[in-house]
Amino acid sequence: MLRIISVNLNGIRSASNKGFYAWLAKQGADVICMQELKAQATDMTREMLQPDGLYGYFHYAEKKGYSGVGIYSNIQPDAIIEGLSIPDIDAEGRYIEARFGNLSVVSLYLPSGSSGEERQAFKFSVMARFMPHLEALRASGREVVVCGDWNIAHREADLKNWKGNKRNSGFLPEERAWLSDLFDRVGWVDVYRRLYPEATDACYTWWSNRGQAWAKNVGWRIDYQIATPGMATRAQAASIYKDERFSDHAPLIIDYEID
Repeated sequence: MLRIISVNLNGIRSASNKGFYAWLAKQGADVICMQELKAQATDMTREMLQPDGLYGYFHYAEKKGYSGVGIYSNIQPDAIIEGLSIPDIDAEGRYIEARFGNLSVVSLYLPSGSSGEERQAFKFSVMARFMPHLEALRASGREVVVCGDWNIAHREADLKNWKGNKRNSGFLPEERAWLSDLFDRVGWVDVYRRLYPEATDACYTWWSNRGQAWAKNVGWRIDYQIATPGMATRAQAASIYKDERFSDHAPLIIDYEID
C-alpha cells in the first residue's frame, strides 16, 4: 500500500507548533506533499527539514513568509524537479516533483485570486501556462499524482455556499471549466471523486477563518490528489483528517494499492 498525504500547512512553523509532526509520525505515510510553507531555508528546524524516517525536499518562495511547497518521502527519490522553469511562477515556490521509478508525485500550490483583480489575473495566467505541463505529464507514460491546494472548487457539491460564490475566486466559471478540461479532455482523474462521487459536506478541506465557517462546516473542497488513470484505479480509500487542526486546511489522505 502507498499512502500519500496532501496538506496546506498555512505556515510550516505554525503547523509544527500545533502538533503536525506528532500526528505525522503516526500516519505511516510514504509521501507527504505540503503547500504554503511560509518559510525560507534558514527558518527550517531539523525536524522540519528531515522528520524521523523521512527525507525532505522543498521549493521556497523568494518572498519571505510566503507560499512554498515541499515533499517528504520515506525513501529517497530518484530525482527531484524543483519548479516549472517559468521564472515568475517559480519565484513563488509553487511546484516540486519527486520521481520514484515510473511514479511521479507532485506538490502543487496554485495561486489564489481572492485578494483582488491583479492576483486573479495572475492565477489565470498560471493556469494557462501550467496546462501544457499537465498535458505533457499525462502523455509521458509515467504514473503521476499531483497533490495540492488547487484553489478551485470544481462542482457545486464541493462547497457549502455555491450559490453565493458563483462570482468569487475559486468558483468562477472559467476556473471550473479549466478543471473540467483537465479531466475530460486531458484525461486526469480526481481521485477523491472517483472514490466518493456523491460526497458533499464530508468532502471539504478548507474553511475560512471568518465567522463560524469551521464550526458550521461552511467549507470548500480545494485540495486534491489528481492522478493519471492507471494510478487513479489503484486508489483504495481516502479520508480527510479533521480531529485536530494544524491550519485552515485539513490533510487529504489517500491509499493506493501498488505491486
